[in-house]
Amino acid sequence: MTIISSSQNPKVKLVHALLGRAKERREAGAFVAEGVRLVEEALNSNWSFRFVLYDASLNDRGSSLIEGLLSRGIEVEELSEHLMKSLSDTETPQGVLAVLSDTRLPIPDSPSFILIPDQIRDPGNLGTLLRTAAAAGVQAVFLPPETTDAFSPKVLRSGMGAHFRLPIHSMKWEKIRRETNDLKIFLADMDGDSCWEIDLRQPLALIVGSEAEGASDEARRLASQKISIPMSGDTESLNAGVAGSVLMFEVVRQRTYTAG
Repeated sequence: MTIISSSQNPKVKLVHALLGRAKERREAGAFVAEGVRLVEEALNSNWSFRFVLYDASLNDRGSSLIEGLLSRGIEVEELSEHLMKSLSDTETPQGVLAVLSDTRLPIPDSPSFILIPDQIRDPGNLGTLLRTAAAAGVQAVFLPPETTDAFSPKVLRSGMGAHFRLPIHSMKWEKIRRETNDLKIFLADMDGDSCWEIDLRQPLALIVGSEAEGASDEARRLASQKISIPMSGDTESLNAGVAGSVLMFEVVRQRTYTAG
């Protein structure tokens, strides 16, 4: 097998582009998942692969992954280690990355638990929210304008595979309003009612705004009630990833352990 060593190789150039701007990912209808765990998650989820690149630094788990990819008929090519390092978005590359089709999971009929991360621009916060949403049983995530691209490399790493289990859809506010027409809309806000005193067993959507800017005007117009997390001491706020996670699992707690 020939080892790719040129930065002018078409696959290498495509990976460079996809790791860059959201515009390139949208136009190509593809994104990059880097690292053994993320590629495993994509494979186990039967995601659509374009191709996979790896280098000789792969550990035993990575080598087994390559065998599994080949057995599924997925195109796999080896890169030089130097070229892989130049492509990698991490300080310590794991020796494998996949170019995946941007095929979003479908929104279920009549969902009862939706997350709307509004103006979340920090990739770590958005990834945390997506990871928690998958763990908490959120049925879909609607990304309004001004929220960072959920399929950027940093969000994908922080999401730890949530992208392959959770419908994540970018939408304008008009469509979000239509999709949530039958839901109670809660907006996370310091001035809201305590989450311990609100009935969260009803079908709902939860809006979490950015820590720096809060929720947008469109989000505030859509919301029907503000919800807050009681905090002790002089703590003024939690970051968006933590606050959203606490609220999502309060929904889980009420729906699981609170009787009729």
